[in-house]
Amino acid sequence: MLRLQRCVLTQLLSSRSASPVSHLRRLISAAAPVVSPNPSFAVENYLVDTCGLTGAQALKASAKLNHLRSPSNPDAVLPSLAGLGLSSAHVAALVAKDPKFLCAGVERTLAPVVVGLTGLGLSRPEIARLVSLGGAQFRCRSIVSSLQYYLHLFGSAEKLFRALKYGSCLLSSDLELVIKPNVAFLEECGLDPCDIAKLCTCAPWLLSTNLERLQAMVACAEGIGVPRGSGMFRQALQVAFYGEEKITAKVDHLKNMFRWSDAEVRIAVCKAPMVLTLSKDLLQRKSGFLVSEVGLEPAYVAHRLTLLTYSLEGRLRPRYYAVKFLKENGLLDHGRDYYAAVVLREKAGVMAPVQCSVFRNELPLTDKYSLLVRLNSEVVFYLLSVPCLDVSKLPKVYLDQLRRLIYCRTAYLDSDGPSFREKSDICKFMIVDFTQRREPAYYSYMQIITQ
Repeated sequence: MLRLQRCVLTQLLSSRSASPVSHLRRLISAAAPVVSPNPSFAVENYLVDTCGLTGAQALKASAKLNHLRSPSNPDAVLPSLAGLGLSSAHVAALVAKDPKFLCAGVERTLAPVVVGLTGLGLSRPEIARLVSLGGAQFRCRSIVSSLQYYLHLFGSAEKLFRALKYGSCLLSSDLELVIKPNVAFLEECGLDPCDIAKLCTCAPWLLSTNLERLQAMVACAEGIGVPRGSGMFRQALQVAFYGEEKITAKVDHLKNMFRWSDAEVRIAVCKAPMVLTLSKDLLQRKSGFLVSEVGLEPAYVAHRLTLLTYSLEGRLRPRYYAVKFLKENGLLDHGRDYYAAVVLREKAGVMAPVQCSVFRNELPLTDKYSLLVRLNSEVVFYLLSVPCLDVSKLPKVYLDQLRRLIYCRTAYLDSDGPSFREKSDICKFMIVDFTQRREPAYYSYMQIITQ
C-alpha cells in the first residue's frame, strides 16, 4: 500500500499537467485497506522508530496524538512527504513542530493541496519547502488561495519564502479580513505593491497585525518625523513596531548621548530611523568612538546618522585608522572626509581617488605588514612599499596571518600619475579580496600597490 501511495503522489508531482484529484482519491482509496484500531500501538515509540524524533521530542509530541489508535494514517502521510522530496531529517523536524501533521488526510487534504500548488506553478522542491515553512497551515486547503494571492503580491516564490522564514503568520492570518485590508491601507499611505513586498519580506507581521495597530504604527512613524511617501517611511514603519513608549525612550537616549537639540535629533531620526533599533550599549560604544576618538562634532553625526548603522569593528574603526595612516604618511589629502570613506561601497575602492606619492621608506617592511594585518578588513588601501619587495624577509607570524586572511590576484595598474609612469618597473596592482573569508566583519577589499 505504501509503495503504491508513494508512486501515485510522485507521478502527480512530476507531471506539469496534474491529474485530477478524484483520480488520486480513487487510487489511494483502492489501495487503503480498512485498518482496525491496534491496541498495542504506542505513539511515542512510533515517533522515535519511524519518524526519527528524539525521546524528548517524542514525549512532547505524543501528548498531541493521544487520540491516535493506529499507524494507518501516519503510514500514509510519511510516504507522501517522501514523495515531495523531504528528507528524513526534514520530516522529523516537521513532525516535532506539528505532530498533528501525521493525522492529515492524504486523500482529503494533502493531495488536493499539492494539485492546487502545482497548478500555481510551484515545483516539487518549492512545495516541499513550503511544507517545512508552513507546517500546520499546509494541512488546510485554503493555503492554495492564500498562496495565489501572496505569489502575486511578492512577485516570486523565493521572496515569499523569505518572508515565511520570519514566521508563518501570513499563512495563518485571514486573507479577506486581515491581510487585504492592511495591504489596502498601506497603499493609501503611498506604498506601491513593490514597496509593500520589500517591507514585508523582513517584517511580515505588518500584514498579519490588526488594522488598528497598523494605523497606530503609521501615526507613530509620522510622529518621529517621517512622513508618508518619504524614502525612509518603510524603515520608520519597521521601527514603529516597537511601540511609541520604547521609541520615545530611545530618542531621548540619543538626544542626551550626543547632546543634540530637538531639531538635530529630528533630523537624525528622519535620515536613519533604523538606528532606533540598536541597543543602548552599542550606541554608546559607537558614539564614544566617533566623538571621542575620531573627533566628530555631534551636529556632524546628526546629519550623517547612517554612520551609526555601520559595524564598529568591521567598518568604522578600520577605515578610520586607514584614513589616518594615509594622511600621516602623505598618501591622502588631509581634507578627505571620514564619512566619505565610510559610506563608499566596499568594491568601489575607498582610496580610489588618492593621488599616491612614493611611500616613505623609513617605515620598516615588517611594520607595513603588521599594519595590514591589524587593519585586516573593510579597507581599500593604497601603499607603495620599499623596492624589491621580498616577503621571505617577513616574520613567520605575518606570513601565516596573511595566508590565512588573504586571497590575492594580480593585474596591471592603470594610472596617469607621473610618480608611477616614471618608475622603471610596472607597478603591480594586488587586490586582496576579503570576500573569500567566512568570518563576520571581513567583507571587502584591501588594495596594495607594490613595486
